[in-house]
Amino acid sequence: MDRLIVSEKLESLRRCLNRIQQKTPLEEETLSQDPDVQDILVVNLTRAVQLCVDIGSHIVSESSASAPKTMSEVFEILENLGAITPPTCKALQQAVGFRNIAVHNYDSIDWEIVWTICNKSLADFGRFSSEIASYANMTE
Repeated sequence: MDRLIVSEKLESLRRCLNRIQQKTPLEEETLSQDPDVQDILVVNLTRAVQLCVDIGSHIVSESSASAPKTMSEVFEILENLGAITPPTCKALQQAVGFRNIAVHNYDSIDWEIVWTICNKSLADFGRFSSEIASYANMTE
């Protein structure tokens, strides 16, 4: 595995997460009324999910595992390889579900869910980063 590629993608993920933290309003109601903040958060959340998929795909491609057929399967394979834990696998699979809604059905996004993700689920991405860095023998 090319550690430089993984390192650069982890850094991009860190920047997305920082942007989300900076822009998440204190109140869900504020988010539901501010289309600019909505866009910033959704773009960075979808980027974060995509970066995790990209990192995972890179690791899987360098292993002897079969190629994943779906984005969610990337995380199953990473779990099977011992790169991430079961809770991280489950959380990232759920994040893929959110990404699919955000990309394909933007008009139907529930801003309360986005606000909750921004306030309660960013740690899942941080855990993914730590587990991947550990798996790749990298320092964060």
